[in-house]
Amino acid sequence: MKSIYMKNLYFAFGIFCFTLTIKAQQQIIIQTPKTALVYRVGADKKLQQVYFGEALLHTDEYNKINPIPIDAFVQGDMDVVREPAILVTHADGNPSVQLLFESVTTEQPESNVTITNILLKDPVYPFEETLHYKAYQKENVIEQWSTIKHTENNAVTLHRYASAALQLKEDKYFLTHFYGDWANEMRMEEVPLPEGMHSIESKLGTRATNFDLPSFLLSINKPAEEETGEVIAGTLAWSGNFRLLFENVRYSEDFHNLLQIQAGINPYASDYVLSPGETFTTPSFIYTYTKNGKGQASRNLHEWALNYGIYHAKQHRQTLLNNWESTYFNFDEQKLNALFDDAKKLGVDLFLLDDGWFGNKYPRNSDNAGLGDWEANTKKLPNGINSLVQQAVAKGVKFGIWLEPEMVNPKSELYENHPNWIIKLPNRPENLRRNQLVLDLTNPAVQEHVFGIVDNLLRQNKNLAYIKWDCNRYMSDAYSPYLKDKQSQLYVDYVRGLYNVLQKVRTKYPDIEMMWCSGGGGRAEYGGLKYFQEFWPSDNTDAISRIYIQWGYSYFFPSAAVCAHVTSWGNQSIKFKTDVSSMGKLGFDIQVSHLKPDELATCQKAVKNFDRLQNVIGFGSLYRLISPWQNPCSSIMCVDDKKSKAVLFAFTLQSRFGDVFPKIILQGLDANKKYKVEEINLENDGKPAFKQSGQVFSGDYLMKAGLDWYLNNPVSSSVLEITEAE
Repeated sequence: MKSIYMKNLYFAFGIFCFTLTIKAQQQIIIQTPKTALVYRVGADKKLQQVYFGEALLHTDEYNKINPIPIDAFVQGDMDVVREPAILVTHADGNPSVQLLFESVTTEQPESNVTITNILLKDPVYPFEETLHYKAYQKENVIEQWSTIKHTENNAVTLHRYASAALQLKEDKYFLTHFYGDWANEMRMEEVPLPEGMHSIESKLGTRATNFDLPSFLLSINKPAEEETGEVIAGTLAWSGNFRLLFENVRYSEDFHNLLQIQAGINPYASDYVLSPGETFTTPSFIYTYTKNGKGQASRNLHEWALNYGIYHAKQHRQTLLNNWESTYFNFDEQKLNALFDDAKKLGVDLFLLDDGWFGNKYPRNSDNAGLGDWEANTKKLPNGINSLVQQAVAKGVKFGIWLEPEMVNPKSELYENHPNWIIKLPNRPENLRRNQLVLDLTNPAVQEHVFGIVDNLLRQNKNLAYIKWDCNRYMSDAYSPYLKDKQSQLYVDYVRGLYNVLQKVRTKYPDIEMMWCSGGGGRAEYGGLKYFQEFWPSDNTDAISRIYIQWGYSYFFPSAAVCAHVTSWGNQSIKFKTDVSSMGKLGFDIQVSHLKPDELATCQKAVKNFDRLQNVIGFGSLYRLISPWQNPCSSIMCVDDKKSKAVLFAFTLQSRFGDVFPKIILQGLDANKKYKVEEINLENDGKPAFKQSGQVFSGDYLMKAGLDWYLNNPVSSSVLEITEAE
């Protein structure tokens, strides 16, 4: 495998180290050691896709494959009847575009990454699009996006501008996608992809992933299993309206069994006016292909995310105690000070102050006032935030704070002083959700204001260590006073404005840990995770529900990015709750003073074990062993890169008498190594549910014979630490 890997690297790095004008019938190969995407330039200079799948050992044999008889990047030109990936109206009103091959260049920013840039130009208009492909060799991932520009006399209107287009020619496809709503995120469904058009999309503007995730799994010919089967996993890095489009053509007079996949910004109400000389850059579509099942596809994406996709992804995560369920809006300095003691008692790193700390003219005592007025409430906190920070630090606990800087209550000084900063229709009644409206981040003045909120907090409170950035409503009545006659750009320019703010925050404050939150899973995507270490997956923290929710997110996100808090939701034991939360980034949102001594001891033990093992859990290779969707139980495990340490989580759900439980067949270990298997996170009696706790097994045995299911009681849990034995 190493020789194949090096051969492919030499090919990628050597052959495209300068600009080439490709002759007709020559090929462009975007390749990792395991996957190849191959294009051919036809005699008519049209770019055609030849191949997408498992990389061939001999690259010259791609010449033997007939190209797909349709443009690789379908354009809105004169003879295309399929959904175009790009559609424009030129400055003279002509609604066609024809993009022909011009040149290809490559870059090698590092030894593991090759970027291929394919330039396409219109032969009639000074209009061009460059297709960019970033191939991550070790991760077996391709990232794709495009840039569009022109030098016509006047503006061009972009109607369609997909980030990526892929073509497949197989008999059957099975689409796995994820949907839901508040507190009911990540419902999973796998369906045969029918003939015709199918789309997964969002029109929500903000918190755009609230109903559907911009991610999918596509099994080819038959449903893939965890470790077997041909599958593509894809995800779009964009925090606004998105569209994943699947056009499945079973038969036409020109071709049959063709699936076209397009991913990008949703064109709904989003015509974009592009001025001469301006460059429009689409968001990235990240995808991977494997013949080794959904589990390998997930591990590819996880590895990419940890190395490239998430901000400071391998930074040590701070465990925390949030005050929300203890106090809601009803707190003062004295009450918070007592919670610092609770955080210290738990053993967590940080105390997080949630909603309700701000507003004076309109105090934030409920969700109907104060949002937008980011000054500490003088009645609740007479000494300000900095006093709280210092008190927490003096007790050995770091301090974090909640913000929702993109939003405003009509009952606020910000609303009164800047009514033109609000997204709302000028001649319609205000449409409130959660008693709030959205600030107009297309406006540079609003961007500066939102950055100033964060900047002021961090400048005035030097020891502030954590920010929870929330967004609790989607966009409606979409109208920007700032954009004037360019209202169709609102959905796009809002996200660009948000990213401008976040980039400024990260440039000035590179080290602070931040959570990407949106009333639950409203921002579960990699566009925002370029600036955040983690995201809040759901307001539903019932531990049974979280097993399913976190299982769903695991298809696309590493455990380190998925915040998981122990709360009062659900009737499970405190052990069960801490075990579930330890599968992600552990936190607490409970009244510590209400815990019994043995429950407190269980939490303290879980915190210590998570701190000790979070590199394995958060950054290791994840294996989904037993699905809760098909069984009365569930199990996953995480293995470090040296295969010397692993952590296994097992849960019996709400089982019934007579249920049959599968064996736990472990994955990812070294068959030739010996491993000590020891149950941790034990309750006070210290009796392990795993009766063989402390025994040594070979990796071969654990991955072939496995372990008998050992949790006999409903709603019970176990965590096994698996350590290479000397």
